[in-house]
Amino acid sequence: MKAGFIGLGTMGAKMAANLQKGIQKDGHTVVVHDVRRESAAEHIRNGAVWADSPAALAAECDIIFSSLPGPVEFEAVSYGDTGLLAGIRNGAAYFDLTTNSPTTMRKAHVEYERKGAFLFDAPVSGGPRGAASGKLAIWCGGDAEAFEKWKPVLDTIGDAAKYIGPIGAGSVAKLVHNCYGYIATAAAAEVFSMGVKAGIEPLAIWEAVREGAIGRRGAFESMTDQFLPNKYEPAAFALRLAHKDVSLATALGRELNVPMRLSNLALADLSEGLNRGWGHRDSRSIMILQTERAGVEIKVDPQRLAEAMEKKAKPS
Repeated sequence: MKAGFIGLGTMGAKMAANLQKGIQKDGHTVVVHDVRRESAAEHIRNGAVWADSPAALAAECDIIFSSLPGPVEFEAVSYGDTGLLAGIRNGAAYFDLTTNSPTTMRKAHVEYERKGAFLFDAPVSGGPRGAASGKLAIWCGGDAEAFEKWKPVLDTIGDAAKYIGPIGAGSVAKLVHNCYGYIATAAAAEVFSMGVKAGIEPLAIWEAVREGAIGRRGAFESMTDQFLPNKYEPAAFALRLAHKDVSLATALGRELNVPMRLSNLALADLSEGLNRGWGHRDSRSIMILQTERAGVEIKVDPQRLAEAMEKKAKPS
């Protein structure tokens, strides 16, 4: 088997190195390419073979990976006389590890399918540290059977490769993850700035919040109680009490002249919930307001949810 890797930057170089360690010991070959040949120097020293273009790499490889900055670079690697599509083999699998656009991936999927190749959007999560250690989530969208065939190779790069759904699904999962993270970052900055301006030392706030309900339990874990099953009664924490708490926090922000943009958005939804008569329901019932605005219903079967939680709890 020959496995190709394109894009040897901060993340790609580490993932390609782990790919080499994982498959070269079994006699397989890694072929590499980057816009800067010097980026591949260490990989070549360790046994990788250089390809002068994506097309040349594709002509040799059974499975291909790329780690690129974004959609523009993905298209440059895919199309044109020296692109992957010019040389890719029938039956080859291409996993793009880039955080990419689902629309871009779905469009490209049609072109790869015409060549008889399997394209996957397979963005990763774990950062440079995870790329080096192999502790990476890899969220794959594409053909389910081809994913299962090539999963052992994916496992050399990350310890949590998962099939999400058809092409584009992996990119959607990654965008949900990253966008949530930066909203949470902005929220943390907002409320911590209020706390510090109120005279509390930052580390003391952090230590206190870390030991609270939010700090002790991951935000996505708590979604299994009310949001995913769409069950908001009986209340774990009543909406009327949450409205009181956020009202007090935003009032303190006004006293201190601290901008509280995200907090006021949350307060507006809590107020709407009260006006709908939801005061006795769980505070997370305000999440229904957003699903209504988006025109979707979220309701996961309790049995499926229990199975997913049990699977998550089992050690790997």
